[in-house]
Amino acid sequence: MTMATVDTPARLPARWQDYVLLMKPRVMSLVVFTALTGLVCAKTPLHPVLAGVAILCIAVGAGASGALNMWYDADIDGQMRRTRGRPVPSGRVQGADALTLGVVLSLFSVMLMGMALNWLAAGLLAFTIVFYAVVYTMWLKRWTAQNIVIGGLAGALPPVIGWAAATGTAPANAWLLCAMIFMWTPPHFWALSLYTSEDYAKAGVPMMPVVKGAASTRTQILVYSLLLIPVCLAPAATGLGGAIYLGVAGLGGLVFLLLAWRLYRSKSGEAPDLSNPDPRPDPRNDDGLYDVRAGARDARNLFAFSILYLSLLFATLLGEHVAGLAPLELFR
Repeated sequence: MTMATVDTPARLPARWQDYVLLMKPRVMSLVVFTALTGLVCAKTPLHPVLAGVAILCIAVGAGASGALNMWYDADIDGQMRRTRGRPVPSGRVQGADALTLGVVLSLFSVMLMGMALNWLAAGLLAFTIVFYAVVYTMWLKRWTAQNIVIGGLAGALPPVIGWAAATGTAPANAWLLCAMIFMWTPPHFWALSLYTSEDYAKAGVPMMPVVKGAASTRTQILVYSLLLIPVCLAPAATGLGGAIYLGVAGLGGLVFLLLAWRLYRSKSGEAPDLSNPDPRPDPRNDDGLYDVRAGARDARNLFAFSILYLSLLFATLLGEHVAGLAPLELFR
């Protein structure tokens, strides 16, 4: 393992927007949303100011993780079409600046969480930042094809942090929210990697399609999808979700499984279509994740729907709890 030290003089002047991009705002928005759901589902009265501070700390912690990830991964980001326009590999932000921003934001978010809310939430936030920036980014991502499976824990913990911020505890239902995101992560990211595998291979990142091949990846996506849906239905049986949630999880789960099955039966991720060459230049870039060649559309469709599915699940839970709707509690 070698540390990335991309610290060349900036080719373009940095704008404030570049420092926002360092914090991966799209990822941060999902982190904040799932953390807010955990905080609300805890059903513990919390002063609005303290609730706002908790969400702020989680957002800043997510941004810190993103900045540290972009600092360390600048070498491989610069080799991949999807990421080469990021602030550090493009030269708009110096690597040292990204590192400093990540460290300062990490310390700020954890200390503020501990002093304003409680140290369990702060400890979970610190663990999440270290797990993503060190365990996943510096080790797992460059070492094993299971990087997304194990590393997915970092993205799955925000609802537990939100719950802990509200109550000072992390009960089974908080970890069920974590399990939903954890089981969702492999089919979501492996679907993406099926149509960006050339990038990962070029950069030497051992993503599943690169190491095990497209067919094995499609099989594993189907297996994880079959495991995911029961986990997503479980909140209706534990007093966490209500009738609306059960309907959304059930119907959405059927669509998810249909798309996973279609992907399994497809040729997504195979070698480029030599039998049907596409003479056009590849249009994909960091803002074009959904613009893919015809042979990869099944992978693109599952990737896109997986975002919608997870968002709907957490939005439904959040809405039910805000509205005060009674949970089903099927087996309690």
